[in-house]
This record gives sequence, C-alpha cells and structure tokens, in this order.
Amino acid sequence: MRTSRRHTAVAGTALLAAVTLGGCGLLGDGSPEPGASSTRSAQGPKAEPAWDVSPRSMAAVGDSITRGFDACSVLSDCPEASWATGSDKEVRSLAVRLLGTGAAEHSWNYARSGARMADLPAQLDRAAAHRPELVTVMAGANDACRDSTAAMTPVEDFRAQFSAALHRLREDLPRTQVYVASVPDLKRLWSQGRTNPLGKQIWKLGICPSMLADADDLAPKATERRATVLDRVVAYNKALREVCAEDKRCRFDQNAVFDYPFGTGQLSPWDWFHPGKNGQSRLAEIAYRGITAKDPEVRAAP
Repeated sequence: MRTSRRHTAVAGTALLAAVTLGGCGLLGDGSPEPGASSTRSAQGPKAEPAWDVSPRSMAAVGDSITRGFDACSVLSDCPEASWATGSDKEVRSLAVRLLGTGAAEHSWNYARSGARMADLPAQLDRAAAHRPELVTVMAGANDACRDSTAAMTPVEDFRAQFSAALHRLREDLPRTQVYVASVPDLKRLWSQGRTNPLGKQIWKLGICPSMLADADDLAPKATERRATVLDRVVAYNKALREVCAEDKRCRFDQNAVFDYPFGTGQLSPWDWFHPGKNGQSRLAEIAYRGITAKDPEVRAAP
C-alpha cells in the first residue's frame, strides 16, 4: 500500500506538471494544434477584419445619379457613365477601379431615376440575389426634390426607411459591406447651374422644383425655400451617418459628396444639375477612396 501511494503521488505530480507546462489547451482555450507555429500561438487566432478594402463583387442602389441620368443625352439614363458600375473609360467607375476586368460580370446597378429612400428595400432585394460583397447606396436627393418643401420626406421617416432597408439587407446578407454616399448639396448645384440659360429651361420641365423653381428669383421667400431644402438635406445626411454607424459593416462617406465643390465642369451639359461624366468620375474617386481607406473616418474627397 505504501508503494502504491508513492507511485500515485508521482503520477499525479507528473500530470499536473504536464498540464502546467502545456498551458490550458486541454480545456479548449484555442491553443494551437500540434505542429502549429509558435507565432500563431503567441498571437492567438487571426481576427477577421470588419471591413475588406478589396471586395470582389458589388451592387449599386439609389436614384438618377447612380443611373447616370443626363450624363450622355438630355433627359435620359446613361448607366454606362454611372459612377458606381459604368463602363465609360472617361468615368472609370467604382466597379472598374475595384474589380478591373471583372467589373462587367461582377457588378450590378439597380438604381432607378426618381427613386426615394422608400424605394430602397425593393432595390436591395434585387441586389441581394447576387450576394455581392459590397453594396453602394446613394439616395435621398429625391426626398428633398419635391414639388414643394411641404412635400419633402420628413426626417424621421427618412431615418426609419433607411434603417429598415439596412436591417432587411442584413437578414439576407449579414456580411455584405455597405458604402453610403451623402446626399449632394442641392443648393450649390442650383447656384452653379443657374448661370446656364439652357439648363434653366430644362429645369422648368420639373427637375427638383423645391430647389430649382424660379431659378433667378432671389426674393426672401424663394431664398427661404432653398434654405429649407438645404437644411433638410443636412438632416438627411445626419440620419444616414447615425444609422450607418450602428452597423460595423457600413461606411458613410463623412459628407464627402455633400462637401465636394461641384462646378460647371462637373455638371451635365444638358441640365446643369445632375453630374456629367466629369462629375461622375469625381463621385467614383470619392467612393473608391472611402472604400479602400483603412481608417473609415478619413475624408474621402479627391
């Protein structure tokens, strides 16, 4: 019995030493399997990045800007000139910059001219069918571009619609990244475009009347109307930023599009309000810089 106890004590001591020297791998703490490198053991399992700067596929949703409206001809979509997915060499779209020769096969554009934030869920549903690694969102201008300021989408409705659309996307694509472009400064576009007589004639056909109606009227009432539209756009961008911040795979452009100083050289030669090819190219560059930046807080202006 004395010899048995001694052997038992020695065996117990050896087992304790083995466990101590071997760490806590027996308890399932993620210790490396036999043969794993000592470096990985020291660093632990490699964490997956929350944001991939090199997505391999993308889809675009939004409104007329993403459809390239009036970039090629008057009152017509021109998706080949879209900042997001276009093929025009002068634009060098985001898809071309990110995906190179695979852009045509691995990018999809479901934006629609005239779309508002309430239309986003249906567009995202179509985009989700392709399971893209990245979705770009540029929507909100038409929520402010109404027949009157009273008809503009209320800010809380706008926020709720965007939040619901993002949550709906997450049900189908929990890992897809979302890049959100800010709503452009519509008042700046008015101030630039009103210098062109032809553009102002096109505006009379019904382009953004809340901002562009009576383009040369500088009376207090008209000035107040335009200021109201601008304030609403600022509020929309705040809502986009705050909702996006709640999702670790969502990036807002930090108001880069809103703050970009669009001049006449970036505007459509037909309506002097929507981006022309040069403006579409600037939008593509802003988006590319924002998506490929390691720091999401970096301003993405070209």
